[in-house]
Amino acid sequence: MDTARKTVVKNAGWIVAYDAGTDNHSYLRDQDVVIEGDSFVQVGGSYDGPADETVDGRGLMVMPGLVNLHSHPSSEPGNKGLLEELGSPRLGQSGLYEFMPVFRLPPGAASPASLVAVSELLKSGVTTFTDLSGAREGWADELAATGIRAVLCPMYRDAVWSTQDGHSVVYDWDVKAGEKAMENAIAVVDAAARHPSGRVGGMLGPSQIDTCTPELLRNSLKAARERGLKIHLHAAQSVVEFNEITRRYGMTPIEWLDHVGILGPDLIVAHGIFLNDHPWIKWPQADDFALLAGSGAQVAHCPNVFVRRGIALNAVARYQKAGITVGLGTDTFPHNMIDEMRTGCHAARIIRGDFTACSTADIYRAATLDGAKMLNRTDIGRIAVGAKADFSLVDLDHPYMKPVREPLRSLIFSASDRAIRDVYVGGEQVVSKGEVLHIDVDRALAELSAAQAETIATAHERDWAGRSVTEMTPMVFPVSGANA
Repeated sequence: MDTARKTVVKNAGWIVAYDAGTDNHSYLRDQDVVIEGDSFVQVGGSYDGPADETVDGRGLMVMPGLVNLHSHPSSEPGNKGLLEELGSPRLGQSGLYEFMPVFRLPPGAASPASLVAVSELLKSGVTTFTDLSGAREGWADELAATGIRAVLCPMYRDAVWSTQDGHSVVYDWDVKAGEKAMENAIAVVDAAARHPSGRVGGMLGPSQIDTCTPELLRNSLKAARERGLKIHLHAAQSVVEFNEITRRYGMTPIEWLDHVGILGPDLIVAHGIFLNDHPWIKWPQADDFALLAGSGAQVAHCPNVFVRRGIALNAVARYQKAGITVGLGTDTFPHNMIDEMRTGCHAARIIRGDFTACSTADIYRAATLDGAKMLNRTDIGRIAVGAKADFSLVDLDHPYMKPVREPLRSLIFSASDRAIRDVYVGGEQVVSKGEVLHIDVDRALAELSAAQAETIATAHERDWAGRSVTEMTPMVFPVSGANA
């Protein structure tokens, strides 16, 4: 785009602006925002100079682009209608070990699934996201074409898990394959850094703490440090994993990460739930919370996928007040960050039995400033002079926003993505009147639906008990008719 192009949002009803003095957001009322090229050049006050485009900001809120730290777009959209009420009662209520391998989409579905997910992310105001997927040809180009900022995090591991009985987990180890996959991931990340769009980056993603050898984790950290990147690792995400790591090593997952030497500022822990003091865990001889807080490691928090199975982080504001940086992610379908913010607040308040356990300000910071910080970025997740012009225009006149006494509360707890009208990334519009501009959503949905049908038809072949999909995850009500 022409870097001299100037856009003005005139007389914006509300602006969620960055306040350098408090290192937080603050509200501005009835003022202007000016974008030149891909950056903000004026935030607040009045602008009366020339402009290539002027947007009437009356009745709109200018909101910084949301930063999604953790998502699986190439697979999760295919689980809609299957996993909302499905978990393993004999495997800690998680669906990871028994059902995730059963319902995986065919390899060719990664592209349409990702496009569906990105369309949902954009429509919920996300302008930057981390994509934890398997590496594939054309990955960076495809995401860049949507207009979003993408951090490619190709996952790799030394072992694959499975269950043969529904109550125990076995690991099939292939260390050579893990090493080769890491080499490929490094090549993908290096290529992403050179992508001509300027909107694609990378991160290293050893998959899960229980599927990686210490050597793979240490080598990942070394490669990440050489590139000034983070590593992103699933850890403390299930009771099964907690028990497996304590069985192998006599240490909690957090203690073991520290023992291996990777628990530190270069590590993003996804999901960091099952510390030794979690209500579901009885391991009083450790102090994971203090160890995590003192390490500088950060946590990617994804509330919805866990709340579905009665699980919650203990709790967002508690982590933040201890100095643990928390970012927010979607992890599952739908890829709606505003819903994640709402669920994150409610889950924290329930698990702590305290309505102050997570405020709107707490969760909003996780979805903006702290998410950007975890990506080593100070130029996104904020509306400030010099920052990238990644932002949304929220329709204050939407019925679910009214009355607009407190716009962010109205958005998060009432309107959700229905009130996101327009979205811009680097000053370029990617959503207009609630519709994405650079994705053929209908085509992607049709291809995704066909892929899910294929998965459903063959699911019994991957299930340890040979069950049909209906046996594993029955319909809400009995079905009759020609297509039953």
